Amino acid sequence: MNVDSSSLATVIERLYTAGAAADRDEARAAFATLRAELSSGRIRSATPDPSSATGWSVNAWVKQGILVGFRCGEIATFPGSDSGVPFLDKDTLPLKPLALDSRVRLVPGGSSIRDGAHVGAGVICMPPMFINIGAYVGGDSLIDSHALVGSCAQIGCRVHVSAGAQIGGVLEPVGAMPVIVEDDALIGGSTGIYEGAVVKSRAVIAAGTVLTGSTPVYDLPGKRIITPTDGSPVVIPEGAVVVPGTRAVTAEQGRNWGLALATPVIVKYRDDKTDTRTELEAWLR
Repeated sequence: MNVDSSSLATVIERLYTAGAAADRDEARAAFATLRAELSSGRIRSATPDPSSATGWSVNAWVKQGILVGFRCGEIATFPGSDSGVPFLDKDTLPLKPLALDSRVRLVPGGSSIRDGAHVGAGVICMPPMFINIGAYVGGDSLIDSHALVGSCAQIGCRVHVSAGAQIGGVLEPVGAMPVIVEDDALIGGSTGIYEGAVVKSRAVIAAGTVLTGSTPVYDLPGKRIITPTDGSPVVIPEGAVVVPGTRAVTAEQGRNWGLALATPVIVKYRDDKTDTRTELEAWLR
C-alpha cells in the first residue's frame, strides 16, 4: 500500500502537538502506519540531501511520530524463553516480523530488532545485538555481537558494525541529526558514535574510537582540525581512517601534570592495503 507521506506527516505533527490530549485511537493507527513505512524503508528519519553541509537532512516529523507511538502504547507481555517470566514493553513497539523472503540472517542467541526498523536484504545479525525503532540498516551490512544501532540511526549498505560498537540513537530534540554511517564503512570493535556524527562512505573507524557530534577530529594528512560548523555535527570524510589518539592539555595545571585528552585522529585515507585488511567480512556471508 502506498502511503502519502505528506498527509501522514501532517497527522503526526498534529498528534505530537496535542500531547496527552491527542485521540489515542487515532494516534495508534497513525503510528502503526508510520511503523510499517519505516520497516519497509519507504520513510526514513533522515534522507540524503546533497544541498546540506552533511549530505543529509532530518525528517523531524518521523521522530515526532515515534514519540507519539511511545506515548499512546500500553504495557503488554511479550513471550520470553521462560513462559513465567515474559518481557514487558509498550504494545505499540513489537518485534519486527522476519520471514525467509527477507533474506536477513538473524542468528539465534538473544538479538532483537524492533518493528519500525528497516533491515535490508543480506544483513547479518550476530547475537546478541539490538536494532531500535526508526533505524535504517542497508543491504549486506553486518551487525556484530553486542552492537547497538540506536533509534533513527542510519547505516548504509555493506557496512560492518563490529562487536561491541555503539551507534547512538537520537530521538530528542526531534530536529537533531541522527548518527549517519554511509555505505562501505567499517566501524571497529568497542567504538562509540554519538550525537549525530556523520561517517562518510568507505571510512574506517578503528577499534576503541569515540566520536560525538562536537568532537574535534585531527586530520594529519589534511593538516587540519575538523570541527562542527553552522549547527552541523562533525563529518568524517570519505575514506578516512580514524584511530584513537590524544592531545596535550595546554592549561597550566594540566601541562604541569602532563595530562592529555582522548581525541580521534585521521592517520591516512583508505587505500588498497586498508581494503585488503577489511575484506574478511565477505567470507562470512
